[in-house]
Amino acid sequence: MEQPTAGALLRRWRQQRRLSQMALSLEAEVSQRHLSCIEAGRAMPSRAMVLRLAEQLRVPLRERNAILAAAGFSASFSERPLRAPEMSAARQAMERILHGHDPHPALAVDRHWTLILANDAVFALLDGLSGPLMQPPVNVLRLSLHPDGLAPRILNFPEWRAHLLARLAHDAEASADAVLVDLLAELRALPVPPRARGTSAAAPDHRGIAVPLQLAGAGGPLSFLSTTTVFGTAVDVTLAEVTIEAFFPADEATAAAMRARAGSA
Repeated sequence: MEQPTAGALLRRWRQQRRLSQMALSLEAEVSQRHLSCIEAGRAMPSRAMVLRLAEQLRVPLRERNAILAAAGFSASFSERPLRAPEMSAARQAMERILHGHDPHPALAVDRHWTLILANDAVFALLDGLSGPLMQPPVNVLRLSLHPDGLAPRILNFPEWRAHLLARLAHDAEASADAVLVDLLAELRALPVPPRARGTSAAAPDHRGIAVPLQLAGAGGPLSFLSTTTVFGTAVDVTLAEVTIEAFFPADEATAAAMRARAGSA
């Protein structure tokens, strides 16, 4: 199978971003004629030109390396495993964020929503779950929406499911990642747990502001609001693809329950 040229890859990303050649040429400060020649394969882009166009197109670092390779250049962005010695500072930073967020849940995932790290509060909320869904590699979205996973415990499951699927659809479109496209189709096809059909716990204080995650807890309902953190200046492919999700108590009852759990632990 013939590999796409650098110009074809750039054209694909321009179309993915729904930009015309004119719009991209203005943003990248390059002539539309030259851009047209690059996309058609009549001109080979320089390394600097590939990086300039990829930056304007918000191409993920992994795919920027692929475009550079197609143009005959070496990769500009390293890709080291998180266990590598050079990544120790980044890994320690992630661990400090997660453990510093205790007694509330926080976790780190990669670009495919595979669990990398989690603090004790996360595992406390997953207590009692077992089977294939909990075997590494654990996909956080699959674990959340599968009937054999966390889904039966989610009190506002229809609302939370719609929220997660919308996020995944956005990720799939933004990254053009086939794995995410397949994951989205898989999760959309999952059956809804019988107890979750048509249920939605009341959360009037947060509607229109954020979608809470509401879970059935041993001492009563738990309600969380989530935030995401990324490494904004990452120049390593692995680190650029890490997302940290931190959950904050949405009410005092949840905050008290999590403090009590931490105290008993």
